[in-house]
Amino acid sequence: MPPARRIYVGSYTDAVYTLEFHPSPADSDSPTLSLLGKTQVGSGPSWIARHPSDKSLVFSVLEQENGEIAVIKYGDEAEGVVVARARSGGGDPCSLLATEDELLIANYSSGTFATLPISTEPPFVLSPKPWTLSFPFERPGPNKSRQASSHPHQTIFNTIDTTSAEKELLIPDLGADKIWRLKKGGDGHWSIYGYVQCESGGGPRHIVTCGKTLYTLLELTSQISVHPFPPIDTCPPQKSLSTLQTPPPTPHSMTTAEILLPETNATFPDRYIYVSNRDDPSPEGDTIAIFSLAKGETEPELVTEVRTGLKRLRGMYFGGEDNRWLIAGGVEGGGVKIFERVSGGKDLRVVASLGADVVPRPASFLWA
Repeated sequence: MPPARRIYVGSYTDAVYTLEFHPSPADSDSPTLSLLGKTQVGSGPSWIARHPSDKSLVFSVLEQENGEIAVIKYGDEAEGVVVARARSGGGDPCSLLATEDELLIANYSSGTFATLPISTEPPFVLSPKPWTLSFPFERPGPNKSRQASSHPHQTIFNTIDTTSAEKELLIPDLGADKIWRLKKGGDGHWSIYGYVQCESGGGPRHIVTCGKTLYTLLELTSQISVHPFPPIDTCPPQKSLSTLQTPPPTPHSMTTAEILLPETNATFPDRYIYVSNRDDPSPEGDTIAIFSLAKGETEPELVTEVRTGLKRLRGMYFGGEDNRWLIAGGVEGGGVKIFERVSGGKDLRVVASLGADVVPRPASFLWA
């Protein structure tokens, strides 16, 4: 019998929530999801990340004008303890990545990337002042309301080139239509050494990779851009696919939020990409688009679009044995739902849920 799993939920409230998901409870024929507790951290803990080796440490952004980072220590109890705080190095931090000794932070509104030295022992954050880097910005993009300045939206390591001793950091910039490429210098700081140019007006938000291929989620046009990962300062041919089976006439207000590509395993041997669409006017809520890579990593095909009943579907995350379960939430309604991957991963079905009155404004997730 699979054990119960805890799930942490970042939100647009003042708390990080702790849930318990039980795939096979003894007293029920169906999986169950319940609220165990919540940890008050401050306004806007919308993105959370775990320390890679100390699983008891969770880092949260506080997405506000004067951005902050909170460090939460969890034990056996459902509620954690905030053990450290620091400035994020800019405004409205929306994404962070934790390494063994460093936090890598994307500050959306200020157009800055920041780092903080960290430790698994007190005081946890080793400097009160983050190191910051501002991204260059040439001109406003076609979407005047969203592309008037640089807007970094994710920090993620390049997993395509694993032969180099130097790690490469990739940062999609929604405002500049670029994916910045950074490497760490001898002084211990990151610097820009190139970029991937994206389609004008697309608004790159998040990225995933498979083999030698880069998939960029273009938030503002509800598309995935597909191309081989390029050498420095080259612009490869790009193919863009709609994340909607029936795209509405342009312009429209629908956007995308998250893109996931879980590793294959014995239960799910075929590769699929999962994308959260949001702001769908349908009373059945937003959709999760599922792309098959059966024709090859450069030929994704939209095979399923699953109605979720969630409004403004922002975050989702795979977890459990063989990544069987997908948790997703609606910031503007619908609460939190757990879906089971079925038909080999080609489809999803709801198995458990909690309403927005229990978990309000969910935005990101971590499986403990």
